[in-house]
Amino acid sequence: MQMRGKAWLAWLAIGAMLLVAAQASAQTAPLSRPVQPSSPSPISRTPASATLIERGKYLAQAGDCIACHTVPGKPIFSGNRPLPTPFGTLYSPNITPDRKHGIGAWTATEFYDMMHTGRGRDGKLLYPAMPFASYTKVTRADSDAIFAYLMSVPAVAQENRPHELRFPYNNRSLLIGWRTLYFQQGEYQPDKTKSVEWNRGAYLVQGLGHCAMCHTPINMLGGSSEAQAFQGGLIPMQHWYAPSLTSNREAGLGEWELKDIMDLLQVGISMRATVYGPMAEVTYNSLQHLSDEDIRAMAVYLKSLPDKETSVRGPSQLPNTPEAIQAFSEGRRVYEAKCATCHRSDGRGKPPHYPPLANNQSIEMTSAVNAIRMVLNGGYPPGTKKNPMPYGMPPFAQELSDVEVAAVVTYIRTAWGNRGAPVTPREANALRSVHME
Repeated sequence: MQMRGKAWLAWLAIGAMLLVAAQASAQTAPLSRPVQPSSPSPISRTPASATLIERGKYLAQAGDCIACHTVPGKPIFSGNRPLPTPFGTLYSPNITPDRKHGIGAWTATEFYDMMHTGRGRDGKLLYPAMPFASYTKVTRADSDAIFAYLMSVPAVAQENRPHELRFPYNNRSLLIGWRTLYFQQGEYQPDKTKSVEWNRGAYLVQGLGHCAMCHTPINMLGGSSEAQAFQGGLIPMQHWYAPSLTSNREAGLGEWELKDIMDLLQVGISMRATVYGPMAEVTYNSLQHLSDEDIRAMAVYLKSLPDKETSVRGPSQLPNTPEAIQAFSEGRRVYEAKCATCHRSDGRGKPPHYPPLANNQSIEMTSAVNAIRMVLNGGYPPGTKKNPMPYGMPPFAQELSDVEVAAVVTYIRTAWGNRGAPVTPREANALRSVHME
């Protein structure tokens, strides 16, 4: 998976404002802190209990650590997964117990400090491709459990590959300014006005799940505003749109049944929708492994986010012009030929395997990126414990022209009472050549 998260642009402080902030902060926030050189002799540790290791494994799955720290087909957590950006490529580090190249010489305290402060063992500031802005919320006990688990996996003597970032993006001093503006250090503090279950869900979503990294828009300085948390945005470099979790016009979770939210997260399919793209990988690597109790807690928290007023649907956005009418007619022709068998002529689908398209908020979103990509590239929901043999959608990029793709996406966004905006052939063409890992 390309960074889950991996809103890697969040580290980019390119404006003069951040340069000034970096210079102003340099006197009080050094880039690195002195550390004692590690001893060449093995560190004496009390062996972790099997229970602690198993809990750590569960928490590492909740944090989806494998997504960035494991190259497919290579040993788990051995690092060097390339994370491409427009400014160069970041490479994830080796986090196996190897003492030279991994974290075998670290202590649990040093690991917690890294998670909590976003600084490496040598004191260097980490690029926020590592979601420390979320992981800072993780408790010391949970951090220690994750560390115990990582110390139990096979050590891999895989040297870390240096980042390949162009100047000036390889200048870590820029990160001082970014942190000043966008990083708030501190463990999650429970909301005493909410239930234990709600707080558990908030802890998982805000912390280990680091859901805000994809579901929060990136501003002009490359940061995420707390005031816009979970309001949705285009995932950089991945060309998928992470819908708003605070609006019933997009994810719409405020109007869903808890079971449907739980199924979407854990199973990958529900009676309301299906996960594809980056979210499918999140479900596969992470959420399917969580307990029903934790998934329910996340669902309770997510359902509480949307503002109920946003459920009011606007008027149709399809222009009443000869061109628009012709595109709608062409889209209906393509839909009946390619889509109706699974999604039905009335758009009601055959849930849970073939999701409904009629009255589907994800189809009506301002961004049509996801709908266009599904028509072009197709896809499968993840194979999960509760849905091991998922039904998929074939790609149509080789069968349909840009005009036909735009027409059919326009059709499903405006038919059956849907209130989405039309799509242009230019938009379809722009996504035709998107890289797929």
